Amino acid sequence: MLVLLTLWLVAAGDSGSASAEEVARLEGAHLSNVRQVTSGFSKAGEGYFRPDGRAIIFQAAKIGSDDYQIYTLDLEAGAKPRLVSTGKGKCTCSYYHPSGKSILFASTHLAADSARSAESNGSASPKGSRYSRDGRYAWDFDEHMDIFSADLDGSNLVRLTDAPGYDAEGSYSPDGKKIIFTSFRDGDAEIYIMDADGKNPKRITHSKGYDGGPFFSPDGKRIIYRSDRKGNDLLQVYINNVEGTDERRLTWNDGVNWGPYFYPDGKHVIYATSIHGHQNYELYLMDDRGDYKERITYAEGFDGLPVFSNDGKKLLWTSKGRTADKTSQLFIADFSLEPRKP
Repeated sequence: MLVLLTLWLVAAGDSGSASAEEVARLEGAHLSNVRQVTSGFSKAGEGYFRPDGRAIIFQAAKIGSDDYQIYTLDLEAGAKPRLVSTGKGKCTCSYYHPSGKSILFASTHLAADSARSAESNGSASPKGSRYSRDGRYAWDFDEHMDIFSADLDGSNLVRLTDAPGYDAEGSYSPDGKKIIFTSFRDGDAEIYIMDADGKNPKRITHSKGYDGGPFFSPDGKRIIYRSDRKGNDLLQVYINNVEGTDERRLTWNDGVNWGPYFYPDGKHVIYATSIHGHQNYELYLMDDRGDYKERITYAEGFDGLPVFSNDGKKLLWTSKGRTADKTSQLFIADFSLEPRKP
């Protein structure tokens, strides 16, 4: 659920010398039937499964464009992506309601027309804040970004946030009654929980530094997110209760650790990390205490933004090094929690 990602990663890293056969062998411990599911975009990523596992929602940019819009795609042969956002402004952080009957995403479309007008008369405001690490990837905290809900086809669009500043990175609780998200409304990037209709927002984190990318645990009793508490652009993964009173750090290294997502059992977490080099993000699995960590992907380049299907049998993630044209696209694989024997 990561926000307007602009992946400027070079295809290099510690697995650069590994053959395709060796990568397949190493990844085969947990992954099988790896296949690319998006194409025809200049970039695509941050995808999420529909609750029934038969479709995905994701962000993608058309060829020649750098701004993301939101699309859905049925996971069947011959299916074509369907635009479900307005096509205006830029979008990020889409998600399905647990009922499978509506969607959630963040968008700047309400400010798009006024921004174009301001730009044409020379009064455009300066670019807002952003997160970046060595210039290789970045995402913007656009102050015009707000969260919206809509029907599956993008109709009946309803604005859920209207506080000043960036509101995005939203996802539903398992019962669909709450939305967890990131906001700059108090001047710092903090995590909030609000009712599904946008009412009663409550701040959960209170420490200086960026806190973002939050998700509920499958039982709805905990949350997981990433944070830059030291102000050094090295994100770490944190777990907490929904009241924000039991925060624990699950990673503690000199890399960027982000995109954490719970496995359906609630006892395991998958995430991406740069511990093998900032040019080679890989997926890791850990327990919900951070005591045990196991590498899942081995291909060179960027692998990140991993999510599981509700039954835990599929893994969906964004990869750049795996594509022939070196664009960021979505990949799916069959997943086994228990390592398979070679």
